[in-house]
Order: sequence, then C-alpha cells, then structure tokens
Amino acid sequence: MDIEKFKKLTLDEKLSELRYSGKLLGSYERNSENSGAKVPGDIYELYDFWVYLSEDEKTVVPSRRNPLPVQEH
Repeated sequence: MDIEKFKKLTLDEKLSELRYSGKLLGSYERNSENSGAKVPGDIYELYDFWVYLSEDEKTVVPSRRNPLPVQEH
C-alpha cells in the first residue's frame, strides 16, 4: 500500500493497518494545529512511509519522512 491509498482509508481502516502492519518506532509529541500545546502520540513505520497516531487514536497523520531523530548505532 502506498501513502496516497492510506490517506483515502477510513479512520477504522487506518487503525487496523497500523495494528496489523505497522511497526511502532517510539513516542512523539506533535505540534497542535493551532500552535497550542504539543499532542502526545506514537510514530509507526508502515510500508514505505511513517504515520503519527495520537494517544486518543483520533489523529492519524501519514508522512513521507520519519519525524524521529536518527539514531546512530
């Protein structure tokens, strides 16, 4: 599945894809849309893109880039 197809899914379908195909990468705080407090959630790797999922599971934001800092090994 590509990011464009993922964007067209319903919220329930997106959550299902994350549960069954996503790889949890870690916690992340995303800026709120109106410059307020940061919104806690998690970042998932899904196919060839990344997805932010808020803690309340109401916000799902796919991205072509990983917002987490690169970890050096």
